[in-house]
Amino acid sequence: MLRGIHKASSTWLGRGVMAVIMGGLVVSFAIWGIGDIFRGFGLNSAIKIGSTEISIDQFRQFYTSRLQQLGQQVGRPITPDQARATGIDRQVIGQLVAETTLDEQTRALRLGISNAEIAERITGDPNFRGINGKFDRDRFEQIIRQAGFAEGRFVEEQRRVILRRQIALSIGGDFPVPVTAQTAINQYQNEKRAIEYLALGPAQAGDIPSPTPEVLSKYFEERKVLFRAPEYRKITLVSMSPSALAKPDAVPDADAKTYFEQHKASYGTPERREVRQIVFPKPEEAAAAQDRIAKGASFAEIAKERGLKDTDTDVGMVAKAQIIDPAVAYAAFALKSGEVSAPIKGRFGTVLLQVGKIEPGSQKTYEEVAPQIKRELAESRAKTELGNLRDKFEDERAAGSTLAEAAKKIGLPSHTIDAVDRSGRGPDGKPIADLPAKPDAVAAAFASDVGVDNDPLQLPDGGYLWYDVTGITPARDRTLAEVKDKVETRWRDDEIGKRLQAKADDMVGKLKAGTALDQLATESGLKVVTATDLQRGKPGGFAPAKLVEAAFKTPKDVPASAEGDQETARFVFRVTGVVDPALDPALSKTIATSLLSSYSDDIIGAYVTRLESDFGVSLNEQSLNQVIGGGPVNSGNTGDF
Repeated sequence: MLRGIHKASSTWLGRGVMAVIMGGLVVSFAIWGIGDIFRGFGLNSAIKIGSTEISIDQFRQFYTSRLQQLGQQVGRPITPDQARATGIDRQVIGQLVAETTLDEQTRALRLGISNAEIAERITGDPNFRGINGKFDRDRFEQIIRQAGFAEGRFVEEQRRVILRRQIALSIGGDFPVPVTAQTAINQYQNEKRAIEYLALGPAQAGDIPSPTPEVLSKYFEERKVLFRAPEYRKITLVSMSPSALAKPDAVPDADAKTYFEQHKASYGTPERREVRQIVFPKPEEAAAAQDRIAKGASFAEIAKERGLKDTDTDVGMVAKAQIIDPAVAYAAFALKSGEVSAPIKGRFGTVLLQVGKIEPGSQKTYEEVAPQIKRELAESRAKTELGNLRDKFEDERAAGSTLAEAAKKIGLPSHTIDAVDRSGRGPDGKPIADLPAKPDAVAAAFASDVGVDNDPLQLPDGGYLWYDVTGITPARDRTLAEVKDKVETRWRDDEIGKRLQAKADDMVGKLKAGTALDQLATESGLKVVTATDLQRGKPGGFAPAKLVEAAFKTPKDVPASAEGDQETARFVFRVTGVVDPALDPALSKTIATSLLSSYSDDIIGAYVTRLESDFGVSLNEQSLNQVIGGGPVNSGNTGDF
């Protein structure tokens, strides 16, 4: 097996194989089926796994598409240079090898799935449903087209995903999770500590005279990079979203009323009832119990005689739709509060029911929700128009129009930001107020350049955001005169930090020598503060994060100091209590589920690694680097073509 790509392959499998292989149909857009479409091994091949050969063009298509998908997920484009710098190139190669290896194994095992089942899964996918709640072919075609699929290819891709899932389920199934591991994780996550501490601030640092010009100048020269003026970019933005294109006033009342009737339940609160049940294996036992209740016995007495606890009979406060047995649901919602039902023949036996508290439901009228419905319908219809408008916009850009000119021609607003730095701030240091939060247009603009024709970013509602870089102001060193106040403030904070650290070190030494914390507090004019129930990685009330972190690295009763979340704060503290957490059943189940997922990932990863070894994997580094650029793909052994 190729040592160089094994780490990338393991990373993908170890962090997401179950989520990817076993995910829904739309999730599988990220898993491009490879095996069946690659044939003919030759000089143009980039990768070979078993009998499957992947050409340079096919790998380029896969790699480019994967970078685009990742870019959509993070809200900004990912350049090839960024992919290499962050190791995405190796992860994508590892993913491709692992997926193709699983496809090889499905063929070796002669696994298959019928066309009828594929069709049922696709038409049942909620992502492809229209406003009537049923499969919408137009929406289906729009979604797969945006993902780069033709229908035939998408169907075959779903076949591969489902077959991979069959293998994953058989390999990474349920198995016992060690109690020792659960206990260790519970200990780390839920251990509680108590501390007592002294907070040192600027007042304890004493009077700090202003720095001389020579001191300030030297301090500035040593840290000039901290005070540089950042690079600024001038960018133009144009957005196209369903919410902006929607015209709720154009939606006829008839359409909105039809939608309301079809989804009436979602515009109200259903009636909920407190339900208890006793399940009898034989109908005659239920009849006998009902007869006893009619003669004065209580429902609770019958349950107790049958060895049932309250938790065994309590169905909960439920709506009718939450009861999976239709016969039981109908009977429960026909009873009055306090009544016991006649024996009901349910799916799992004969049942006696008792209803307690009843919470009436509520239903909004059409008039109350009409604006909301019309907005939803208008946005849904706007999504179908979005593709055509996008094409018109791109045609204008292709004809030579600038972003602003193309927007004006098709009636869209454009917005120009004269200067913004990488953090989204203007030259005045304040955040640019009208920048979209998602996607990150600023990061995308700083990954581009003047004159580059950029692909649009995906908006959260399915719309598009185009951006152009129209100017760049390079970063530069500022002079001391420009930032003198900031430099002096930072120098003073550093001086305070140094003095406080020295004072904290002196206090810790005295505590270790036997001085009481109360005495140190009195001598320094401070107050001893107590913090309890501290936990790792969680807010600790008035105790800052760095102090809490230090408390969990320090043994009980050992004096220590910690930095504050600000440079001008220090803490002297002592851990006074450590509470080991109990592992209750509910928490144990949660931890076990998380561990099981991790173990399953590891097992499937090891399984795929063995398959890669059995089938044989070869990489053509020269061919791969034609696509990803950069240096060698890996440092291990690779098969040469």
